[in-house]
Amino acid sequence: MKRLALAALTCVATLGAASAHAQGDIVVGLNLEPPHLDPTSAAAGAIDQVLYANVFEGLTRFGPDGSVNAGLAKRWEISEDGLQYTFYLQPGVTFHDGTSFTAEDVKFSLDRARAEDSQNAQKALFEGIDSVEVVDDLTVRVTLKAPDGNFLFNMAWGDAVIVAPESIDGIKQTPIGTGAFVFENWVQGDRITLTKNDAYWGAKAKLDQATFKFISDPTAAFASVMAEDVDAFPGFPAPENLPQFEADPRFQVLVGSTEGETILSTNNKLPPLDNPKVRRAIAHAIDRKAIIDGAMFGLGTPIGTHFAPHNPDYVDLKHLSAYDPELARQLLAEAGFADGFTTTLKLPPPSYARRGGEIIAAQLRAVGIETEITNLEWAQWLEQVFKGKDYGLTIVSHTEPFDIGIYARPDYYFQYDSPAFQELNATLGAEADRVKRSELLEQMQTMIAEDYVNGYLFQLATPTVANARLRGLWEDAPTQATDLTKVYWE
Repeated sequence: MKRLALAALTCVATLGAASAHAQGDIVVGLNLEPPHLDPTSAAAGAIDQVLYANVFEGLTRFGPDGSVNAGLAKRWEISEDGLQYTFYLQPGVTFHDGTSFTAEDVKFSLDRARAEDSQNAQKALFEGIDSVEVVDDLTVRVTLKAPDGNFLFNMAWGDAVIVAPESIDGIKQTPIGTGAFVFENWVQGDRITLTKNDAYWGAKAKLDQATFKFISDPTAAFASVMAEDVDAFPGFPAPENLPQFEADPRFQVLVGSTEGETILSTNNKLPPLDNPKVRRAIAHAIDRKAIIDGAMFGLGTPIGTHFAPHNPDYVDLKHLSAYDPELARQLLAEAGFADGFTTTLKLPPPSYARRGGEIIAAQLRAVGIETEITNLEWAQWLEQVFKGKDYGLTIVSHTEPFDIGIYARPDYYFQYDSPAFQELNATLGAEADRVKRSELLEQMQTMIAEDYVNGYLFQLATPTVANARLRGLWEDAPTQATDLTKVYWE
């Protein structure tokens, strides 16, 4: 991670040779490369970073402020009992292969996402659907099993984009959507290129071509932006370099918030981490400020539960896991581990995980907990940790919006199984009253904090370094996306 690889320098130099790109082109740097290109069958946020809104669209979509707006559905009607949503679709929409977009594609996508054999990473978003009915080519009716105040919000997720049955077999390598950009090619290990969709149904993109360049090494990322080989780098991985860019008139620096709760995720079914007292000891061994300062150079907001601090329903519970190594040692002794224990710490590629992991390992070592660190590539992390649950501890930022409901899934990768929490989550889904929803969310945040399900570290900030002449970039990240549909050169 710290090593400036010769290959990375060669990559930057090669891109630099061709960097006199046309005014209508853009090169975007990203820290992570997607494992494949189907957002409806993987948990990797890197897929949405490239494809959300650009290539794939849903019935609804998130705006840059987190609002839920019309997408492929131009409007909708909700029945009085809250069970039926009738979506009226945009007319004249075609997929990138020229086939027509109709209500049949909506039915196919939603039925596929909720099927028994669904590989959708957020299958729970669709479990409340009872039926999907095609009324006519441009009208589809979705009937829910129970009222769900989050349904339109859920349909804006990247996991809910609309795909066509004709192109599903090759979607992981050749994504075909309805968006303002068409997938051009993928040079694995290097870049993905999108081109403007001249047949787009809505307001056409102002850019002619977008190249997403994958640069995982922070030093190489700095070099590529400084050389102007990369025009914009959302989620810039070296925050220590931001002051240098801020002082350079060639660049603009945007620092926004994300929905990313960064956590020390804990396998709640793996001994001795299945002991709540041990999990509490881990929580008290963690110095959040040292992690934010050391790994993020001060960028990040401390959190005490799995909820975004900018959300009006956030409850500040940091006191429940205040840094107290003496208390951590006492709790370990009470749990029967006075001499400590050893567990694994498996880290995905982002710098917050790799840098933060070294700091947390030292903090845990100070109270007697040894960690065996393994650095994993993203595909390995998904296979071993997220799917295989083969880990003790890991560090990851959950950048999906309003995702506290994941704690109601006993089979989710950190394996928290609380019937009481599951009941609260079900009640929340059926509750429309604003005050009552706030009360339920307070209870849910408090429950997972007091159960010490995970170590709650910080809300991930999103620094973007870009050419000073670029306009239309998102400052905040209400979802995992690099939406280029309104980006242009001034």
